[in-house]
Amino acid sequence: MNIREICYRYGRELLEDITIAPYTSFKIGGNCNIVKINNIALLRELLMFCKKNAVQYRILGKGSNVLISSGGLKGLILLLSDDFAETNINGDTIECMAGARLSSVCKAAYEKSLTGLEFAYGIPGSVGGAIYMNAGAYGGEMSNIVTSCEYIDVGCFEKDELPIKQIAVEDMSLSYRHSIFTDNDWVITKAIIRLKKGDKTAIKTQMTEISDKRREKQPLELPSAGSTFKRPPGHFAAKLIDDCGLRGKTVGGAMVSEKHAGFVVNKGGATFDDVTRLIKLIQDDVFDKTGIMLEREVEVWE
Repeated sequence: MNIREICYRYGRELLEDITIAPYTSFKIGGNCNIVKINNIALLRELLMFCKKNAVQYRILGKGSNVLISSGGLKGLILLLSDDFAETNINGDTIECMAGARLSSVCKAAYEKSLTGLEFAYGIPGSVGGAIYMNAGAYGGEMSNIVTSCEYIDVGCFEKDELPIKQIAVEDMSLSYRHSIFTDNDWVITKAIIRLKKGDKTAIKTQMTEISDKRREKQPLELPSAGSTFKRPPGHFAAKLIDDCGLRGKTVGGAMVSEKHAGFVVNKGGATFDDVTRLIKLIQDDVFDKTGIMLEREVEVWE
């Protein structure tokens, strides 16, 4: 059985040699083979096929923290997105599949008067991706609200089985832009989030304030992958970049945002090489002038 036949059994299609760019927030990336995952059974079968046949694969959610080569990628992209996004609320607990949009889960929590997730409103990623990197903003982060996850340990493949495992938050090693998932061949499939009952009007007010702050301070009008660099201890990446006179610096179609120097944006027609060259230029210039080496937050796939 091949990939196309596996997909057919689950009502899916193997999208062959199509551009990955529309599936990323940077709107950059070449041609890939993509399967839009719609259930765990399909995901497990494709992961097992890839392991058995030494097929390279990547897991992609909303593509909001990744820069993908303009030359495309070999192997298979397993897209955990809107077709893998079921969300259920029971009391103060939310169970959602990894592909659920953070913004959609925030709205669902608001409708049930649940507070604690407001910080994530406007983060353009999936729940799985947010846990993977312990996303956070405005004083909150995923480690504060997640209680456990279900995942597939692809490294545990044997006897034609890939069991679903569960892990509690205290075992996830969640820290600044890091989790146990970044260090292992594990695929998050579901998250369990626990919030608290709150005042619906107050929740709405906070969500609106956060949304307004994002629009005011961040270049949401242009494609990007969010903050390009991690926050150096004791410093802010955006201020270092700005102080080095790099605000508005361009390489091809890539530009250091004039609105927020911590963002590299696609001002139109930017390529993978444009962005990577600009990132390197920023790192070198900041290091030469301050002695601080900025660490990339955006994942680079090539």
